[in-house]
Amino acid sequence: MLRFTPILIAIIWALVMYRFSVWRTNRELAAKSTRLADPTLEGLLQKMASALDVPRIKVFIYEIEPVNGLAAPDGRIFITRGFYEKYRRGEVTAEELASVIAHELGHVALGHARRRMIDFSGQNAIRTALAMILGRFLPGIGVYLANFLTTLLAARLSRQDEFEADSYASALLVKSGIGLEPQKTLFHKLDALTQAGGGQLAWLLSHPKTEARIKAIEKRERQWAVAPRK
Repeated sequence: MLRFTPILIAIIWALVMYRFSVWRTNRELAAKSTRLADPTLEGLLQKMASALDVPRIKVFIYEIEPVNGLAAPDGRIFITRGFYEKYRRGEVTAEELASVIAHELGHVALGHARRRMIDFSGQNAIRTALAMILGRFLPGIGVYLANFLTTLLAARLSRQDEFEADSYASALLVKSGIGLEPQKTLFHKLDALTQAGGGQLAWLLSHPKTEARIKAIEKRERQWAVAPRK
């Protein structure tokens, strides 16, 4: 029985962390968000809503400065204040911001948003169990090895989700008449907008390399024979 104790502790820890993470995320978003009200963006959102055969798409502004978009576990879509201000200053077009919203809708439609919260808890459980087990055999470095292995697992799952959400967004943008050009031009700007990049290896990043995402969009263009918008 004692040898299974680390696994049982890890499972209980995962359940507690999952419940706490959902509660904390929902509370944070509710306290720091306002409804997006922009006529130009609303027009594009309505096009996507029509393509999805839903009455409307609600988007909220999350009042933080980093440039990002996110999908909450309950399905709500958020654009950060920092991203919205880039749009207001003309650094990002309405169509490019719409492509971000389409991407986040992909996370919701494909079940990523809810699963990520579960994965986060599961990864913490795996990290805890591995640290306990490896710590017995590799004192001093077991914890670091456990962290490294769970980081690799999390990064791989996240990159796969990003590619899938990109593909969903591409299909939605084409169906709604917005086209794929804004999705590509946004990715060309993305590293500068987020001050990302750097020397990390691609397989350690939680998001795929920007070049790989652009190439995937261009491949879809060829497969779908989508004419670039002028």
